[in-house]
Amino acid sequence: MTEKLTNATIITEFLLMGFTDDQVLQGLYVQFFFLSYLTALMGNLLIVILTTTDRRLQSPMYFFLKNLSLIDICYISVTVPKSIINSLTKSHSISFLGCASQIFLFIFLAGTEYALLIVMSYDRYVAICHPLYYETIMNRGTCLQMVTASWASGCVYGSIHVAGTFSVHFCGPYIVHQFFCDIPSVLTLACSGEQILEYAFVIASFTFAFVCFLFLIASYVYIFSAVLRIPSAQGRFKTFSTCIPHLTVVILFLFSGIANYLGTNSKSASSLNLFMSVLYSVLPPSLNPLIYSLRNKDMKAALGKILGGKLLLNI
Repeated sequence: MTEKLTNATIITEFLLMGFTDDQVLQGLYVQFFFLSYLTALMGNLLIVILTTTDRRLQSPMYFFLKNLSLIDICYISVTVPKSIINSLTKSHSISFLGCASQIFLFIFLAGTEYALLIVMSYDRYVAICHPLYYETIMNRGTCLQMVTASWASGCVYGSIHVAGTFSVHFCGPYIVHQFFCDIPSVLTLACSGEQILEYAFVIASFTFAFVCFLFLIASYVYIFSAVLRIPSAQGRFKTFSTCIPHLTVVILFLFSGIANYLGTNSKSASSLNLFMSVLYSVLPPSLNPLIYSLRNKDMKAALGKILGGKLLLNI
């Protein structure tokens, strides 16, 4: 036991060994991550600029979308740049403090995004089920409070989990079979029987997240029932189409994350776990701008105004 405690006090870094050392595959991986990061950065920055400068994009829906884009920029920046740099420099190390910071920021931003998606579902519920009271209910003060609560809940969520994860003693070897520090991979390095506190936090978090998920489901049950009462098929489609981007993002974000965290965690690399980690940590921030703006005429009109043309309106 003394040796374990000693090892825990002198640990200075972890080794991130998520991907193969094959040079060809490393090159492909770097290119994919770089293009994904560039896509996420440009797409989300464009949404932030458009929703800030265009007067037509000042409704609560676009205010929440701007915050979602800011979260996604930070979310992908926590993991991808470090992984690219490690691959290019052929270094696999990350400091103990860097690993703890990465876990905190990743969980903080993931928790904030989840809370914001719940808020956005409520926004769609009010807009469709109570359109006459929409501006009164979703006033600027209420929207600011909802966004602040989302960021605050994410911060608390991240703080609890980083404290639980790093309250354990690590017995080595300090090799994380992942391309970034995440809770399941780091906990496999803990001494036997010391993961109980963090596992309790995880169970409590999943329980709370499930309750929030039920709230989201309830919102869409009311939305579906309201849409079905619209007499014309065109009206039903037009109304429900405002919810399709949100539903797509929720499904992509939730189910990829659940599949990853409920997957088999071991002290050896798993291609499936790595794939799921890439899916939920890289693809949502890259695809969200495309999902929300592809068929949104207001977004395309605002972009066309910046570019000085109307080409996008015909897409």
